[in-house]
Amino acid sequence: MESKITSNIRVTVVPSYDIKNSYPSDNRYVFRYNIFLENLGGAPVQLIKRSWLVYDIGYGFSHVEGDGVIGLTPEIFPTKDFGYFSNVVLRSGIGHMSGSYTFKNLLSGELFQVEVPRFDLVTAVLAN
Repeated sequence: MESKITSNIRVTVVPSYDIKNSYPSDNRYVFRYNIFLENLGGAPVQLIKRSWLVYDIGYGFSHVEGDGVIGLTPEIFPTKDFGYFSNVVLRSGIGHMSGSYTFKNLLSGELFQVEVPRFDLVTAVLAN
């Protein structure tokens, strides 16, 4: 588990290896990551965009960005949170991810960036 606070938003990431949907013989290693976003500030905010940097040790970096997360642009009110999970596929079974979210302060209209802490992606077999 990794956690970081930026601009009064706490981002916590809990990654895990998805052995059921992985096929190592086909160079397909699936990782699930649970994300928890907590609004520690005094204003309601809305998650507008995401940007991920994915590193696969055998294949280098890739960049993924888009609107919202899992098809949503959630509003998070003060003292409330929002959680979701998603997946990423690596070809080598070892890597890491990091990134950022663009949020909008719903009172001021200001856009601001929130960092996602780097988290490691390592298959259970390769970790031993």
